[in-house]
Amino acid sequence: MNNGRSRIINYFTLVKFSHTIFAMPFALTGFFLAVKYAGNPFEWKILILIILCMVFARNAAMAFNRYIDREIDTRNPRTALREIPLGLVRPSSALHFTWINALLFIATTFFINQITLRLSPVALLLILGYSFTKKFTSLSHFILGLSLSLAPIGAYLAVTGEFDFIPLLFSLIVIFWVSGFDIIYALQDHEFDKTEKLKSIPVLFGKKNSILISIILHIIVAIIVIYIGVYLHAGISYWSGSILFTGLLLYQHILVKPHDLSKINIAFFTTNGIASIIYAFFTIFELY
Repeated sequence: MNNGRSRIINYFTLVKFSHTIFAMPFALTGFFLAVKYAGNPFEWKILILIILCMVFARNAAMAFNRYIDREIDTRNPRTALREIPLGLVRPSSALHFTWINALLFIATTFFINQITLRLSPVALLLILGYSFTKKFTSLSHFILGLSLSLAPIGAYLAVTGEFDFIPLLFSLIVIFWVSGFDIIYALQDHEFDKTEKLKSIPVLFGKKNSILISIILHIIVAIIVIYIGVYLHAGISYWSGSILFTGLLLYQHILVKPHDLSKINIAFFTTNGIASIIYAFFTIFELY
């Protein structure tokens, strides 16, 4: 029993299940936009299927990333204690876990609607393909942002079966927000990535300029957040959430300095996790 429980825990930590907190709130925002903004009926079945899609897609993406990066992770002191380098999860098991979750993702979209089913292979190609990008492009941060940005537009499509302008705006928030904080996170591997000839914004531009680029990306996020509020003629709930959200984005830039990366995990996980929950909560509350 304990061995079985340990294996489950190893897989949960392998895919960093707690990091689902970044995109899940935006998926819920996309769902409630489709219900309240677009005037579709609330269906528990669709909501549950959306959540399952998010879990399966992310599990597949993270397990595949760990599989592809297993040799790099072994050489990197920061990641050498991950599950595959430590032998807690075999590479073949991580790959099997990837394909199982990918198939479950496609199977789940079958029960939603035709457009999500048809687009599911495209989504998988993007989220799995991200794992290769650091080897040939410094734009890998933006590919990650694009992968997570599927959450709000995908959830909206699951309900309506149609594309629309407003969920696209929320997807743009995710692209620039995630790209910005992933650049910050990549700062801690700056020297290692240079040695391994891996591509990233910090490797290309250096730490100081990378932080500046991250700030610019988050300023773009703030502009889109304001535009959405104006576009929706939003009330105090939305604007309160927006102020807190953008304030937390500012806070992470106060925490991280080119010469001091000691608080990078607080900036990366805690601050951004709280920010996404707050923004989604106040946006959904505004809709109701």
